[in-house]
Amino acid sequence: QVHLVESGGGLVQVGGSLRLSCAASGLIGSQYVMGWFRQAPGKEREFVAARPRTRTETYYADSVRGRFIISLDNAKNTVDLTMNSLKSEDTAVYYCAARDGEALDMRTSHYFYWGQGTQVTVSS
Repeated sequence: QVHLVESGGGLVQVGGSLRLSCAASGLIGSQYVMGWFRQAPGKEREFVAARPRTRTETYYADSVRGRFIISLDNAKNTVDLTMNSLKSEDTAVYYCAARDGEALDMRTSHYFYWGQGTQVTVSS
């Protein structure tokens, strides 16, 4: 059974940084993609970043490219999201997700495994 558990959310000021971490267990094999999504109040869940487990290529939403970095530690089975230059519009619940295979994908419906989410609040 797959379990994804996020940590590291909290309150940060505009322009600050925060690092989220996701601990994964139960993923079988080596070919899967780890991703981060977020959902702000009253809005649909949206893609943030993704990376295949066995390759170094990354995929970012336009709104976070250049500010956020997704990284994997395969030995620890963790995926981190380092968020810099945070803006008030980054406020959301952030979810870790995983999908089988190695095709990068930003569609929420194509990720089958989800964490419970962690709140990030950026205050001005």
